[in-house]
Amino acid sequence: MHDSEPKKGEFMVIIDSKTKNIIENNPIALSTINPDGKPNVIAVACVKVVSKDKILITDNFMKQTRENILTNPNVCTAVWNKESKGYKFIGKATYHTIGKWKEHVKNMPENKGLAAKGAIIIKISKIIKLC
Repeated sequence: MHDSEPKKGEFMVIIDSKTKNIIENNPIALSTINPDGKPNVIAVACVKVVSKDKILITDNFMKQTRENILTNPNVCTAVWNKESKGYKFIGKATYHTIGKWKEHVKNMPENKGLAAKGAIIIKISKIIKLC
């Protein structure tokens, strides 16, 4: 099987409206890797789908996650709803402290009164259905 073909439980990288609803209405787990290869996972509540294969995460309180993304952009996220429907997303993250994505998170109503120190864009390369 070619690497770009979906394997069992995987499908083409398109975030449809049902998946977008789950992402934007539930906290997600965001996992990064430090320079020593050790994992770090956090829960994130402020997440938006910005295209068919990209999600935007606001950095309000991150330290280790930000440092990890800057040294290793490979990330994994997981999200599920109350009905136990969920997805795992694998991709590469970029961290933005200036520019349109930083301005976007700074101006989001959900971030009013919060630091909005930066914006993380994750380009999804693989989506795996969890349930």
